[in-house]
Amino acid sequence: MRTSNHLLNWYPHPPQPGCPYRHWLTDQGSLTRRIQARCNAFSVRHVTQSFGKSSRDEAARTGLQPRQYALLREVFLYCGETPVVFAHSVLPKASLRGAWYGLGSLGNKPLGAALFSTPRINRAPLEFKKLSPRHPLYHRACRLLPHKPAHLWARRSVFLLHDKPILVTEVFLPAILELRP
Repeated sequence: MRTSNHLLNWYPHPPQPGCPYRHWLTDQGSLTRRIQARCNAFSVRHVTQSFGKSSRDEAARTGLQPRQYALLREVFLYCGETPVVFAHSVLPKASLRGAWYGLGSLGNKPLGAALFSTPRINRAPLEFKKLSPRHPLYHRACRLLPHKPAHLWARRSVFLLHDKPILVTEVFLPAILELRP
């Protein structure tokens, strides 16, 4: 299946100040910690994890060749019984060795806790995208929602440890707006 270029483009600037998701999108800290601070019952659920091919733009951001496999991990971050974020991560096989070794077996543990616990990890600048129903991540993020929104806001960034990249994409679900900023 071919994907048009506008679906692949991510932008270095966040949405305009009037966007209700802006404060979530632009926060540079751990999203996991931020949600935990605003939610009494935080959990990670509906984990899917398998080796597969990432999208072309994800492969380019992580240095993968188009046919190389990576560990693809998808989870939902919950506040109580409500999903608030869908997270999609691309972990190249080479990145799962050495310092990143344990990331392949996180299960229901949040990836963010591991990423922000090591000061040697460098984070590339955030990229932003308004996902339409034509984007593949939109459908995976909406699978637990009773009502599909017109679009979803997402951000992503590459985390590096010893030149080994991991790409983390976070898609903000409408219920995130119910948590205080």
